[in-house]
Amino acid sequence: MRKIAESTVRRLSLYLRFLEDFERQGTETVSSEALATRGGTTSAQVRKDLSFFGSFGKRGFGYSVPELAGRLRDILGLERTYRIVVVGAGNIGAALAHFRGFEQHGFHVVSLYDCDPKKIGQKRNSIPIRDQRRLEADLAKELVDMAIVVTPAGAAQEIVDRLVKAGVKALLNFAPIQLRVPDDVIVKNVSLVLELEALSYGLRNR
Repeated sequence: MRKIAESTVRRLSLYLRFLEDFERQGTETVSSEALATRGGTTSAQVRKDLSFFGSFGKRGFGYSVPELAGRLRDILGLERTYRIVVVGAGNIGAALAHFRGFEQHGFHVVSLYDCDPKKIGQKRNSIPIRDQRRLEADLAKELVDMAIVVTPAGAAQEIVDRLVKAGVKALLNFAPIQLRVPDDVIVKNVSLVLELEALSYGLRNR
């Protein structure tokens, strides 16, 4: 498969959000200019991003909103539901369990894991907090597609090694550490500090 830049994939996700807004408004067709305006980019960039995946729309008529939304959902792999575990039931883990946007877009958090005996057995938004020691045993019985790691940095690599060994191939990492994983495992890192530093740069140089 042709390698697509991560920035392009992120823009596709944004286009899909905009198209879903247009669908809710009852809009049937949309132009590349309208998508570009919403996304803060150019119509040429929109057309280029879409061209990687085939031919879309008709010149002079724009794109069919439901058709393009459906194609983007297929391109992004959103035609199915993904089962997710969250390792770390602290403040961020609990907040993720309560985030409604996951379910709305096909991401189902099935359980949280923690090593704190006071948390084990509790629930967050009806999602059980399980003993971290059961991780491998549970994953052997229950299919999981992705994992979100929100442990302290010192525990993250060990947790990731266990997840990978258990067969998890996609990880979202909130821990402030660069993880080591096999080539066939996808890792996306989320650093709030890096995002704030980017905002700081923007403020200083605007």
